[in-house]
Formats: sequence, C-alpha cells, structure tokens
Amino acid sequence: MGETAVLLCGHGSRDPEAIVEFERSAAALQARLADDGYADFAAGYLEFARPTIGESLGALAARGARRILAVPAMLFAAGHVKNDLPWEMNSFIAANVGVDVRLGRDLAIDPKLLAAAAARIEAAVPDGREDALLLVVGRGTNDPDANSNIAKIARMLWEGMGFGWAETAFSGVAHPRVDAALERAVGLGFRRIVVFPYFLFTGVLVKRIYAQTDEVAARFPDIDFVKAPYLSDHPEVIAAFLDRIAEARSGNPAMNCQLCKYRERIVGYEAEIGRPQQGHHHHVRGAGVGSHRHSNEGGHDHRHGHGHRDD
Repeated sequence: MGETAVLLCGHGSRDPEAIVEFERSAAALQARLADDGYADFAAGYLEFARPTIGESLGALAARGARRILAVPAMLFAAGHVKNDLPWEMNSFIAANVGVDVRLGRDLAIDPKLLAAAAARIEAAVPDGREDALLLVVGRGTNDPDANSNIAKIARMLWEGMGFGWAETAFSGVAHPRVDAALERAVGLGFRRIVVFPYFLFTGVLVKRIYAQTDEVAARFPDIDFVKAPYLSDHPEVIAAFLDRIAEARSGNPAMNCQLCKYRERIVGYEAEIGRPQQGHHHHVRGAGVGSHRHSNEGGHDHRHGHGHRDD
C-alpha cells in the first residue's frame, strides 16, 4: 500500500466564522497527525465552501496518496453520513481505481465528546446546577436515530453534572424547536435555564439558537438564561477525530446500524428501507464562502429530499 493521507469532511456553511472554526480544528488535527506516519492531510466541504470533498480527494491523490482515510466532521449519522459522504467516496473511487478510500464513522455518542460538552457547560455554569434546567439543542434531521442521540446526550449530562432537570430541542426539522422548548422550560419553574447547542462549530443555526434564547430571556427577566458555548476545537474533540482515523486505518469503522431507517423497519419510516445511496448537494457544492454565491444563499431555507434543513 502506498502513502496514507487523511481527509476531514466538513459540512460547510454560509457563515464565514463557521469556516474559520472548522479550519482551526482541521489545523489542530493536522498537527496531531504530523508525527503519526500520515503522508498528507486535507479538508473538504459538502457544500457552501471550497475545496469540495471531491476536489480535496483529487488533490490528495495528485500529491501521491494511495490510501485516503476520510473522516466525517459530523456528530451523528444522518443523511450526510449515510448518503452524501458515501456517494462522494464511491464517485471518486469509480474514477480513480488506484486509490483506496476508506470512510470512517461519525463522532457519535462518545466519552470524549461528553467530556468536551461537560467542560463547555461547566465553564458557563461552574456551580448551582442542582437548581438549573439544562436544554440540549441538536441540529435536527428527519432521521429518528440521529435525533434520539440528543436525548441520550441530555440525559447523561443531566445526571453526570447534577442538573435539576434536562430537556431537548432542535434547531430545525425535528421537534420541539428551541422557542417552544424554552417556553416549556420556563413553565417548569426553574430560575436558571442553561442552553447548550450540541454543535461542533458556529454558523447560522447556532447563532439562531442564541438569538431565540435572548428573545425569550427578554420576556422573562426574572429567570437567568445562560448560553453555554458549543464544542468547537476542544482537545477532546480532536482526540475523538484521532480515534475515528485509527478505526478507519484498522479497517473497523463500526457504525451503529441497529436503528438505521435505511436498513431496519423503523416505525413511521418503513418506506426508507433500501433507499438508493446518492448525494443531493449538487446545486450548492462549492458555492458560498470562498467562491461565487448561490443565487438564494443570502437567506434561503431550502429542503432536500430527506427533509434535512441545511446550515
């Protein structure tokens, strides 16, 4: 086998700050990989930024990589990890038969990610958590398996950090949405509500979550609303990426397919079983930050075939 390279696969965002944060994490990961025998490193995006994943795969191959370990910079396995990224890899492999591309799994529910989340929350709320409610906000998809992970994250942080209660919410697609969840939290009688976006990077959605928190806080001045920071480039996040790379290199990126709606009969999603694996970001691949703007990019809220609302 020839030289081995690593590709970090990002989603992309219309928000330049999100791209800066992703690239900062990519640089931290690259620094950790420098002494581990990897020949090269690159990052790429599904949409709204360049280089695209296909461009980065091509660049690594052109620089001599014959094995590429592609790792999703994504928390859970929904449409992007189950459909879009495999489609990108398979398309590249079909056109580059001499390059072995191995796709790792999502970050998933992981002790390192839980530690990073706890550190972010503790920085915002160092004490008095027994009288506070924790609201964990996920991105939201139409994949019930991915959405259910937010409930498990919330439960583990609730019990592990000693909060008085915990609720979940989503920035889009799934319910409850942030504003509805905050209204419910107010009704439960807690005098402190901690809002924690379970996101890797900033972007349109994270800023919307914080803005909605401010709107509700303005209506209830007697309640202390705390906006905890998201995960970002916490060292434990970088360590989790290293674990996923090691899994891909060993040939054992064991994704949990037990509740995957594309493989198993999940209540309400029976028609999704065996759906063809295909990408759906053609119209915005490479558009946005660092390139030409998409015609509706300034504020559109497009929906793709699987109902996911993109950042």
